[in-house]
Amino acid sequence: MPLTKDEIRSLLSDIENERVERTLATDNTKKMSEAICAFANDIRDSKKPGYFLIGADDNGKLDGQTFTDQQLRAYSGLRNAGTILPSPAMMVYKETFPEGEVAVIEVQPSDDTPVRYKGVIWIRVGARKAEANTEEERILTEKGQVHSSSFDGRPCREATIDDIDIDLFKNEYLPKAVSPVTLAKDKRNVIQQLASLRLFDTRFNCPTYAGILLLGHDPQYFILGAYIQYVKFAGTTRATKVLKENRFKGNLVSMLKELEYFIKYSIESKRPEFVSILREEPRINYPWEAIRELAMNAVMHRAYNGNNSPIKFYEYCDRIEIDNPGNLYGKVNLENFPNETDYRNLNIAEIMLNLGYVNRFGSGVNTVSTLLEENKSNPAEFLLGDYTTFKVIVQNADVIENGTNVIEKKPNVIVKIAEDGNVNGVNGTMRNDSGTMRNDSGTMRNDTKILID
Repeated sequence: MPLTKDEIRSLLSDIENERVERTLATDNTKKMSEAICAFANDIRDSKKPGYFLIGADDNGKLDGQTFTDQQLRAYSGLRNAGTILPSPAMMVYKETFPEGEVAVIEVQPSDDTPVRYKGVIWIRVGARKAEANTEEERILTEKGQVHSSSFDGRPCREATIDDIDIDLFKNEYLPKAVSPVTLAKDKRNVIQQLASLRLFDTRFNCPTYAGILLLGHDPQYFILGAYIQYVKFAGTTRATKVLKENRFKGNLVSMLKELEYFIKYSIESKRPEFVSILREEPRINYPWEAIRELAMNAVMHRAYNGNNSPIKFYEYCDRIEIDNPGNLYGKVNLENFPNETDYRNLNIAEIMLNLGYVNRFGSGVNTVSTLLEENKSNPAEFLLGDYTTFKVIVQNADVIENGTNVIEKKPNVIVKIAEDGNVNGVNGTMRNDSGTMRNDSGTMRNDTKILID
């Protein structure tokens, strides 16, 4: 619940403390991000939100500021920008007073501490914020271990430190996850460093599942389905000849590098297309960046807990299908997908952002949509009716353009899911798995497809 006017007045009139910070600067995102990080860490474990008030001076006096919706959206965007990890829970709103407006960034305490801004841990110490020292970082690490809510943050009790590639951690991941300045004065041992990044659980003296997935010598020994199965078929069904098969396995550092290289150089193909006597243009079957984004999202969002099925990455002559265990999660449902964001694997999401495979949170589907549109491809189809899997289909633009009649060119549409269970097409229609067209009155089945324009 947003604060009332009286509650905001009370915060303005009070002195700055561990839960309140004020500023007149409306565009100092660095200061805002450090404050958000500090409030999320809640070093005193008050379990109460912190408030960053924009438009007021140190004494709480308003200076006549006004705030546009665009500014408020920019403040909200700090949550998913990828510079504050793990992403905090926060609200942004404004209130109007006779002396001017005040924008409020309300930050909830995080269960997944320590939270970092650009690799640095910030905390509130009374009325000021500061970088956490070694002891304060230990407190936050232990607090995060106690409250860990996602499977990837839990201890993998059958594993030991010997199951972790320490050199890979020191040379590949640590420099990307922690700022150089912090590392230069870091005197902690490797166990403490791993624990601070939620890769090791000091209570049980073992790696977390995120640590095993990221750095394990053999992650599939502990999580059987943690790999990607790629198969290329000659035709349009699995009954046709298998042309190529591959398994992408190992830890995330090595597996994601191999997967990205494979998609870039083995999936995308170009051919010259006649435009005029003097000009040809390249025709691309799949923009590799779009397939890469979908594959990386599958790794980030799949259900690792209690599921031995791999991510299925199947290429047919007319389409690519990516199918991963675990459907929509948390706050995300059929009605708000893809505009809402939630994370089944908080630590894997942070890992992939640190490694550079994700640019920011919550933008994957929109990125794919843009890339496909630029390539003149059909929109991606998201099949969300089966609650055990998340499936996406991308059609081969080269096949469509060639007019081979393998698949039908469809309009760019979004299919909305109505409360009564019916599928309502917007400026278009939706077809079922048999390929027949259905009109707007068709009832939704388990093979529900949402076409994202």
